[in-house]
Amino acid sequence: MSIPSINIIQTSIHNLSFQETLICIQQHIIEKKQLHHTVVNAGKIAKMHKDAELSESVNSADLINADGQAVVWASRFLNQPLKERVAGVDLMKACVEMAALNHYKIYLFGATQEVIETLVKKYKATFESNIIAGFRNGYFKENEEELIVQKIKEAKPQMLFVAMPSPKKENFLYKHRDALQDVNFIMGVGGSFDVFAGKTKRAPQWMQNAGLEWFYRFLQEPKRMWKRYLIGNSKFIYLVLKEKFFPSHK
Repeated sequence: MSIPSINIIQTSIHNLSFQETLICIQQHIIEKKQLHHTVVNAGKIAKMHKDAELSESVNSADLINADGQAVVWASRFLNQPLKERVAGVDLMKACVEMAALNHYKIYLFGATQEVIETLVKKYKATFESNIIAGFRNGYFKENEEELIVQKIKEAKPQMLFVAMPSPKKENFLYKHRDALQDVNFIMGVGGSFDVFAGKTKRAPQWMQNAGLEWFYRFLQEPKRMWKRYLIGNSKFIYLVLKEKFFPSHK
């Protein structure tokens, strides 16, 4: 299946709507093929510009969606308009619902032990109890990675969600994608476990539509988020303007 894409600021982004993305995911599960998924926002694209390993991990994914509204606006400004934003947290929610409807199994990897246990309990109560193939918190040493990957393989999920910060989740999925070949859908979901477990809240819909979800997140955790958003978003704006007006100096 050929997926239409654009390229802005040395980043490939697939031009699919939310529903088209879901159809693509389900098609891969039905055909028992792996789909390595990731998302990009303004801060991640800025980080990729200086982090070659992260850039390779992201650009090598099979499906890359624009998670941030700023990326959609930038695509229009650069005359490569994306259809719409496909927020990772919304996509995970829809994928879990898809799994429940079709009796797929999911594996949850990331966040703290408290958060992941809360989320597992919630999913088992909301959906059938055997939707969970397995779960593990996101704190581990490098020499534990191979064992973790083996445990995921043994659980035989159709979907794997990895909830860790960037670039840890992107690099983990890229590094182990071949070993996890039998998992049909692998996706990095950042702080989504915290949202679904009730630890953090999403911005109101009007703030999401206005591209201010990042600001709402900043208000919840200013000490942790100020640097990411202030520096990352400013760098993204600079890179967009540079690509627009000085395309030969990329």
